Amino acid sequence: MNLKYTIGILWMISLLAFACDESPSQKEKKAMTAQDILGNPDYLAISYGGYRQNTRDVQPTVAEVKEDLKMLSAIGVRILRTYNTELDFATTVLKAIRELKAEDTTFEMYVMVGAWIACENSGTEHPNHEAENVEANTGEVQRAVEMAKNYPDIVKVIAVGNEAMVKWAAEYFVQPWVILKWVTHLQDLKKQGELPKDLWITSSDNFASWGGGGGEYHVEDLTKLIKAVDFISMHTYPMHDTHYNPAFWGVLASERDLSKEVQLQKMMERASSYAKSQFDSVTSYVKSLGIDKPIHIGETGWASSSNGLFSPQGSRACDEYKEGLYYQMMRDWTKAEGISCFYFEGFDEPWKDGRNPGGSENHFGLFTVDGQAKFPLWSLVDQGVFDGLGRNDKPVTKTFAGDKAMLLDAVNMPPLSASLILSE
Repeated sequence: MNLKYTIGILWMISLLAFACDESPSQKEKKAMTAQDILGNPDYLAISYGGYRQNTRDVQPTVAEVKEDLKMLSAIGVRILRTYNTELDFATTVLKAIRELKAEDTTFEMYVMVGAWIACENSGTEHPNHEAENVEANTGEVQRAVEMAKNYPDIVKVIAVGNEAMVKWAAEYFVQPWVILKWVTHLQDLKKQGELPKDLWITSSDNFASWGGGGGEYHVEDLTKLIKAVDFISMHTYPMHDTHYNPAFWGVLASERDLSKEVQLQKMMERASSYAKSQFDSVTSYVKSLGIDKPIHIGETGWASSSNGLFSPQGSRACDEYKEGLYYQMMRDWTKAEGISCFYFEGFDEPWKDGRNPGGSENHFGLFTVDGQAKFPLWSLVDQGVFDGLGRNDKPVTKTFAGDKAMLLDAVNMPPLSASLILSE
């Protein structure tokens, strides 16, 4: 073989070997976009509010948020959802992430920033659902824009409104044209180069608001909105419907002789199937319009405690064991289907129902306020993923002291019901 030819071949091989051996620090890390992240099973999503008191007047500090984010990162969360921009919290989250990234170049966390949208006279006895609160909504959106500009490596989605179109949000809901107006505004800013072109815009709302419910939602402005967003962020809450629409809820007569754990497994399988049916209803409606649009779950969750409609005196839905089953079922399903699920939520937030500590809204977290891991996360405690982590210098421990028998003893079983509308 020609010597020059042989040397040339060897030189090319050495170059290829060098490229393959190049360390991660020598390579420029690919900038992740919303399209890369959403639906990616390696990037779990979660709704996050770090409020530790029974009022939002006490805002979490950057140090406190960093504690929380390390715990969420340990369970595989890489995308957070926030809800408004008026308070300091969303900015605090972004500052905390930036600091964590500076401290550890491998730390990775992104945010869907929520802009709260409300109607005129929202929160009063006379809300005007045909008009918007222009001043407040403008401020919410403008601050979200500034966050996206100042933290382009972190803010990957802006969500215009939270359950802002669903008609049972009687104190503040708006008509779809209001959401469409702001979504269009943000999309225009992308076209003009004022916002990153790969920033995704959506609205996060109940499945019915996205066309999966009654015909009263099937209006022309909703169709325009579905076309305008980059993806649909829909909510589904079987837990709430154990009271409001309990056709799927309870123990079948054919299951009466099964063990308690098997009864619970079957019950929660029906609950997760109910959530899937609402996802499918939105999918079907969007397809019926001839629109192809990604759909992700902006919220779903299960409270671990209630003293109201879902309590032992109500539908008997709420306890940690059911929460754990639902969490795992939803994670398994959405990962397999390439759906992002912003599970609600990371931590219990006592301000949600500040005057009623036992209210279910205070107890949706995977962690308690003092940082204990609820049943859905017990196995991760055993694996040591929280070693060295915790809230207020307290290590992460299991609720119920990790005693599963005690946990099961606290479960309230819905009674057998002859009126249960379920096929056996």
